[in-house]
Amino acid sequence: MNSAQKLIFEIGQPGRIATDLPQSDVGEQLASALIPAELQRSEPASLPEVSQLELIRHYTALSMRNFGVDTGFYPLGSCTMKYNPKVNEDICRYQGLADIHPLQDEASVQGALELLYNMEQYLAEISGMDKVSLQPVAGAHGELTGLKVIRAYHRHNNENRTKVIVPDSAHGTNPASAAVCGMEIVEIKSNEDGSVNIEALKQAVGPDTAALMLTNPSTLGLFETNIEEIAQIVHQAGGLLYYDGANANAIMGIVRPGDMGFDVIHFNLHKTFSTPHGGGGPGSGPIGVKAVLRDFLPSPQIEFDGRLYKLDDTNPLSIGKVHAFWGNFGVIVRAYAYIRTMGPAGLRQSSIDAVLNANYCLAALKQDYDAPFEQYCMHECVLTSKKQKQYGVRTLDIAKRLLDYGYHPPTIYFPLIVEEALMIEPTETESKETLDGFIAAMKKIAHEAETDPDIVRHAPHSTVVGRLDETTAARKPNVKWAK
Repeated sequence: MNSAQKLIFEIGQPGRIATDLPQSDVGEQLASALIPAELQRSEPASLPEVSQLELIRHYTALSMRNFGVDTGFYPLGSCTMKYNPKVNEDICRYQGLADIHPLQDEASVQGALELLYNMEQYLAEISGMDKVSLQPVAGAHGELTGLKVIRAYHRHNNENRTKVIVPDSAHGTNPASAAVCGMEIVEIKSNEDGSVNIEALKQAVGPDTAALMLTNPSTLGLFETNIEEIAQIVHQAGGLLYYDGANANAIMGIVRPGDMGFDVIHFNLHKTFSTPHGGGGPGSGPIGVKAVLRDFLPSPQIEFDGRLYKLDDTNPLSIGKVHAFWGNFGVIVRAYAYIRTMGPAGLRQSSIDAVLNANYCLAALKQDYDAPFEQYCMHECVLTSKKQKQYGVRTLDIAKRLLDYGYHPPTIYFPLIVEEALMIEPTETESKETLDGFIAAMKKIAHEAETDPDIVRHAPHSTVVGRLDETTAARKPNVKWAK
């Protein structure tokens, strides 16, 4: 790839065209009459004039500068960037699914409603919940929806519960969603082994406790072994347990949040069930609830009377709509195809393989990097650069150096409670050969940090753009093109 690739305005010659458009069937006078004068151009747009071949080569070269799960290993911890099977893309483009409209009469979209109804049943079974809503369109949106359900439940019971307990290792969206919902956040510290501090939890709960938001496995990649005691403490105080489903890829088919004591869960279909992920969307964050909360779910709900699937919005306790229509339908179809393809045994095996891959990485790298936790991890492992720090090399430097070896960096500096954290999630879809290549690169960087730290500190060296001033780039981005 040419690092000095020209802008499309800098290539081509006057008169070259990339398309052959048909003649307009709207007369020029009619077009002028329909378009307000202030919106009409006084002179032609200054567009690049290139041939079709130049156009294709230009944008193909640009596409190769993007990194995605289809082009390389993407070990982002807590994000589950697993492969998206292309058969799911084909299925969601079936005419009967892609060409329908959400305002069609229910009788004309029975197949789509049946798919959504079945998907709700699948997610309820996987999570151990009693009822599911597919409306939320992102993980954080699912969090907000779940918290609104919890708040509505407490208000219905004439209880003014406003506090949400959040461990200090939680995803940042947990306290953010609670704040947006108008709740007060109570942070509790973790133990040295990364688990929830039971004594701190006992001190935090009270008559104003609305919920505890928890991820299990936690954001440290560790399973909360005291989860039943945690659930008992919160429930005895009158609160509810909210399950952040970001790490569900570690437990599918092995253990269910509903059986652990959770009352509400959100899934990330774009993580756990292999739908496209990143770039701000598309996403999908369905929520599941125990029976006591089902009446508060968003409306409408899909019901089946044994003959027809119907949309029911008559429940007076519902929090109402949280999204236009029925959620991100195309994403749900992809996840539905994945679940049907995998089946119960396949989902369980994917979790087993994800845990195996993460522990393989941990075992291979814990001699070269610091491993802050002694126990086996689940689907992701946390390392740190404490050993490299003595040579002036930090986690950010290691992440940048990985770019030179062709790997997307893992999550860095998260969880926040781990100094110089490197959080690696290989997922189940990566082969041993891929993991071995990544491990070899990480080991080489550890060796470089000791023998030639400058090459790591000034990385990357082979990318189109070198090390940026990240603060300035975020706050004062320069996106203008100047001749």
